[in-house]
Order: sequence, then structure tokens, then C-alpha cells
Amino acid sequence: MDSLLLLAGVGALFVALLVGLVAVIPDRERAEVRRTLRTVDQGYRLPGAVEAGPASGAGELTRQATDLGRRLTPGGGRGGLGRRLDQAGNPAWLKMDLLFAYKGLFLLVGAAAGLVVGLLVAGPAGTVVWVLVGAAAGFFGPDLLVLHLAQERQQAIRRTLPDILDTLVVTVEAGLGFEAALAQVVRNGRGPMVGEFARVLHEMQIGRPRVEALREMAARTSVTELRAFASAVVQATTLGVPVANVLRQQAAEMRLRRRQRAEELAQKIPVKILFPMILCIFPALFVVVVGPGAIRLLETFAR
Repeated sequence: MDSLLLLAGVGALFVALLVGLVAVIPDRERAEVRRTLRTVDQGYRLPGAVEAGPASGAGELTRQATDLGRRLTPGGGRGGLGRRLDQAGNPAWLKMDLLFAYKGLFLLVGAAAGLVVGLLVAGPAGTVVWVLVGAAAGFFGPDLLVLHLAQERQQAIRRTLPDILDTLVVTVEAGLGFEAALAQVVRNGRGPMVGEFARVLHEMQIGRPRVEALREMAARTSVTELRAFASAVVQATTLGVPVANVLRQQAAEMRLRRRQRAEELAQKIPVKILFPMILCIFPALFVVVVGPGAIRLLETFAR
């Protein structure tokens, strides 16, 4: 009897250990995956960025505003918002859920502001129009903010890309591999283009092929020059062409495009300065030139 109890106890202990191992191993795997994803996410984040904690999105009002913004945004609009957030660099203070919360909250605030303005300056029909206008302005305001951030970041990428490519060419021609050259650029550079290269480098370090990482980088941007660079490096990697030659040609082409873009902007200056001259400078000039003569004529006719 005692031996049976001992065997039963040993069996129960073995089953408990087995259940404990089964329960612990998946958690460890998930922890490894979470740590890897956190490393990738932090790799391309700009220094000094503050992570939006869960307290910023807490509260029943925020959850209801998030649900409202998500329901009123169609599926295609959500995809467009995601692409624009990628182009804006996915700032830590503006996540997708928080963006939907802003859209829902500003919708209500804009409708309330439109109602107040309509009651003050318009009748019933005008009040309805003001409410609709205020709600639309509040709902699409965060979209315009994301679009503005994305355009600014893409312009910064376009400006800094030739210099970063020159640095990449120098490091590759000095004998470093493509990944090591990217690491040097990321370590010593600043700006959104360096952040994109850092993300590509971290994706390759966790096992993603270089071709897929570069294609994803090209999909995250609207800069034509960066897409051309990614396509050239992908083609060189696929066909086995030396990367140094491709990088040298791409750097020369980027410098040529930057020079042409500067000349284009210089040619637009006379047209842009025409309207300020007509509206601001010419009236003051006419007052200075014609004013004394006009005053003398008025005095002459008055006598």
C-alpha cells in the first residue's frame, strides 16, 4: 500500500513538472519574440522620442473616441493612414489607435464648436451647415497632421539621401560589406534616412533577407530616388553584381538629381516673388513716387 502511494506521488510529481515545463516554454518563446520585435522597433526610432504609455490612451472616453474614429474611417482610409504613418516614421507619440481617438474626439469637439458658431451667427439651416463643417474639420484634422509630418519627413529624406549615399560608397569601397557599411552610416549619421537604414539593418540582423528588407523600405517611402536606390541594390544582390559599382552610380545620379532640383527651384523664384511685389512693394513705391505729385495737383486745383 505504501509503495503504491509512493508510486502515485512520484507520478503526480512527474506530471506536475511536465505541465510546468509545457506552461513555461511557450512563455519563454513569446518573450524572445517580444524582445526581438522590441529591438527592431527601437532600432529605427529617433533618439529622445518618448514612448506613449498606456496611461495616455486610458479612460472610457478615449476608448469610445477610438471606436468612433475607427468605425467612421473606411477600410481604404485605414490603409492610407497606415502608409502615411510609415512615411512619417511612426512617431512614438502618434500610434494608430491614438490617431483614431483624436479623430473621434475632434469630431465631437468640431461639431460642438460648429453648433455654437451656428447658433450665434446663423439660423437653423446655417447651424446644421456649421455643425457639419466643424465635424468634418475635426475628423480630418489628424489626417492633415499626419500628411504634413509625412511630407516633411520625405523631404528630409530626399535632401539627405545623396550625402548618405556618398558615405555609403566610401565605406563600401574601403573594404566593408554592405551590412557593415550600413552599420557605419547608422552609427555616425542622423536624420530620417539614417532611421530607415537602421530599420533595414535590424531586419537583416534578425534573419530577414536583404531583398525583402530593401523592398519594404521602398514601400514605406514616396521618394522616387530612394525607391530607385532600393531597386538597384535588390537587382545587384539578385544578379550578383558588385554592390560598390551600383552604389557609385546611384550616388552620382543622386547628386545630379539634387542639382537639377535646385536649378528648378531657382527658376521658380521669379514667378513666386511676382505676387508679393505686386501686392506689397509696388503700392508703397507708387505712394512714394506719385504721392508728392498728387498732393501738389490737389493743392493747385484747390486754389
